[in-house]
Amino acid sequence: MIRALSMAAVAGLAAFTLAACGADDPSPDTEGAGGTITVFAAASLTETFTELGKEFEADHPGSKVVLSFAGSSDLAEQINQGAPADVFASAAPKNMQQVRDTGEVTVDPTIFVRNRLEIAVPQGNPGHITGLTDFGKTEPKIALCAEQVPCGAAAKTVFEKAGIDPRPDTREKDVKAVLTKVRLDEVDAALVYRTDVQSAGEQVEGIEFPEAEAAINDYPIAPLAHAPNAEGAAAFVDFIRSEQARSAFADAGFDIP
Repeated sequence: MIRALSMAAVAGLAAFTLAACGADDPSPDTEGAGGTITVFAAASLTETFTELGKEFEADHPGSKVVLSFAGSSDLAEQINQGAPADVFASAAPKNMQQVRDTGEVTVDPTIFVRNRLEIAVPQGNPGHITGLTDFGKTEPKIALCAEQVPCGAAAKTVFEKAGIDPRPDTREKDVKAVLTKVRLDEVDAALVYRTDVQSAGEQVEGIEFPEAEAAINDYPIAPLAHAPNAEGAAAFVDFIRSEQARSAFADAGFDIP
């Protein structure tokens, strides 16, 4: 009798495991993700990750999400230099590959969103910017991201495709610093992500341009190999892949793969 019950229990456990492994659509795990989870994330994820971090904490009592935002290249360098973190969310596969090359990521990252560039101008468009060709003129004051960060690399690609030699007055360390130049009316135009224009609300105006299709950024996310909180890292990555998170990203203007 005991043997029969044991066999039944094993069979039931196996069936449960297979069902769990076969689920196509990840959903947030509400258990087993306590403690502090340190997330290094691209600056363009600031608004959505801040909100989603709060939702994750609400779904996982006892957890605390600590977010660190910066340019993806800076974050990759910090991780490779031993900065303690659990999760890395990059604005480009190139910077994720930097940490994979050093063994700091040992699993296949997940592309969870995509983003594209948009021209940002101050309210009222005082520089009378009409499109990408204005970035090759001497008159407007222009801000771009540094070329080593994803928004700068994407800008370089679209300029090359369009045959435009840009003349930036300033290059900033990440996309939020570029957006700040526009918000403070310090430049006439800048290239930022579409999501940044949306998050700025009425403080800036956005101008779409067709050349943006030449440089759409994939955003990968992965738990780090030396994560202090490996269980929490795995749970957070699963949460970012969930329908709950995907809905938030879509609302923020990201493309969902």
